[in-house]
Amino acid sequence: MALAVKKALIVGAGTAGMSAAITLQRIGVEVEMIDVNPNWGALGAGLTITGPTLRALYQLGVYPDMVDEAYVGEGIQVCDTQGQPLRKLATPMPEGSPTESSGGIMRPTLHGILARHARAGGAPIRLGLTVDALEQDEAGVDVTFSDGSRGRYDIVLGSDGVFSKVRGLIFPAAPKPEYTGQSCWRLFLERPASVERRTYFLGGPHKVGFTPVSATHMYMFLLERTPQVFIQPEQFHGELAKRLEGYGGILGEIREGLGEKDNPAINFRPLEAFVLPAPWYQGRVLLIGDSAHPTTPQLASGAGMGIEDALVLAEELALADSVEQAYAHFMQRREARCRLVTECSMELGRLEQARAPVEAQTAVVERALLTLSEPI
Repeated sequence: MALAVKKALIVGAGTAGMSAAITLQRIGVEVEMIDVNPNWGALGAGLTITGPTLRALYQLGVYPDMVDEAYVGEGIQVCDTQGQPLRKLATPMPEGSPTESSGGIMRPTLHGILARHARAGGAPIRLGLTVDALEQDEAGVDVTFSDGSRGRYDIVLGSDGVFSKVRGLIFPAAPKPEYTGQSCWRLFLERPASVERRTYFLGGPHKVGFTPVSATHMYMFLLERTPQVFIQPEQFHGELAKRLEGYGGILGEIREGLGEKDNPAINFRPLEAFVLPAPWYQGRVLLIGDSAHPTTPQLASGAGMGIEDALVLAEELALADSVEQAYAHFMQRREARCRLVTECSMELGRLEQARAPVEAQTAVVERALLTLSEPI
């Protein structure tokens, strides 16, 4: 290892943070993780996993766990609002790829996989803790934690999400997350045999879809255009049923089932995003994942971009002669790719809100996935 980075602090132990712990330990860096949530874990919403993200998971060394515990497959089935097939979109991957081209997983499952691998490398984690101050010099970063304790590190990574405390400390004038005009509903369901792959239902007032997450289960999502509103959790089932009015086939069956006694859990949240100008670092403190490039879920690539950040960062740190050089090379490789995801996702959101033709929406997806299938 050319670069004398011996000790790193990772603030935020989510997907990007744990991935960075795995990759940095692999090149010989001593890693500490902290997370502000005392009940460290992940909520139960599902994640769609694209082929490029499966490739990143393969490079991270956790793809076999994905195959065993989640869903991997190929293609996207596009249907109309009554569930009638319209066309199947390919999910392209380079020839000879060691992975399938599409997948799905529940957030707690992915969290568990990454946590096992991060801890296997020896990375400790302290919970209910964040940073209050960062003081840098040419040789390192002095960190004051929220419990009053202190530590010194060669580098600090901010992977603490869309409302990043680290970003606020190093870029106090950075843009704030803004509501995009859409909200997302998700619920976890048993998977019928007819749902063989990721499935979209287009042409209605909302974008609705299924993503398998195992051999037996899937999650459903519904994206809607709405003013930003707060809905009480006890109203979720009735409100989601209203939004599914007019949809037939399996979606009609799900709508009718929402009135049953044993209702599935529903996750509802407004979508927020912003574009952070480059560079995503100041001195020895670097932002990765949603701290640097949060995105809406239309391209299903937010988690994947965070995992790729971790892979690229470790590669550059192992080759560079200085932290500045490593971070500069990291930005050269990451900025345009992450911006593509953010911009295409937001473009899809605008098309969905305008109820643009199905062809216009699928063209954006196909173009973006083809580009993302290229090497990182």
